[in-house]
Amino acid sequence: MNDLGPVAWPPALIRTERLVLREPEARDRAAFIELLASPDVRTYLGGPRPRDELERELPELPERWPGSFVVDMDGAMIGQILLRRATEHHRPAAVGKADLGYLFLPRAWGFGYAAEACAEALDWFEGVLPGEPVVLSTQTANVGSMRLAAKLGFTEVERFRAWDAEQWLVLRSPIPSSA
Repeated sequence: MNDLGPVAWPPALIRTERLVLREPEARDRAAFIELLASPDVRTYLGGPRPRDELERELPELPERWPGSFVVDMDGAMIGQILLRRATEHHRPAAVGKADLGYLFLPRAWGFGYAAEACAEALDWFEGVLPGEPVVLSTQTANVGSMRLAAKLGFTEVERFRAWDAEQWLVLRSPIPSSA
C-alpha cells in the first residue's frame, strides 16, 4: 500500500523541458509490460517477469495512486517514477520515509530523462509534503542508479546485503527553506 498522507491526487500535469509526468492510463499498459519483462530494466530487480504472465495479470488500466507517475515523452510512456512510503519490508533507517523508485525503458537511457523526471517529481513531493526526507535503495552494482542518486542530492546512509547482493541506501534530506 502507498500512503503519502493527505496528498491531492492526481496533480496537474508536471512538465519539464522535454517530458510530462502524469497518471498512468490504459494506453500505457504495453509499456508497463515492456518495462517489467525487460531483462535490461530488471537486471538489479530480481530479473524479468514472464511476458505471458504480465499479459494475464496486469489490469487494462494500470493501478493509480498518489506518487505513481508515468514519464511521458512525445505522447508515449518511457518510464515510471514511484514515490511511496517505505514499510517494515525496508531497512529500519528507511521505514516511514518516502521511497523513490524509477524504471525507464532501455531506449530512454543515456539522455538524462531519469534525472530530469526524478528531479521534477522530487520538487513536486517537496511542494506537497515540505520537510519530508526521501530514501532510495539500489544495488551497488547498479552504477548508473548510484550516479543518478548522487546527482539528485542523495547521500549514503548504509550499505547492506540483501537478495544476494550488496545494496546501497541513500537519503535526500529536506531542502531547508531560505526564509
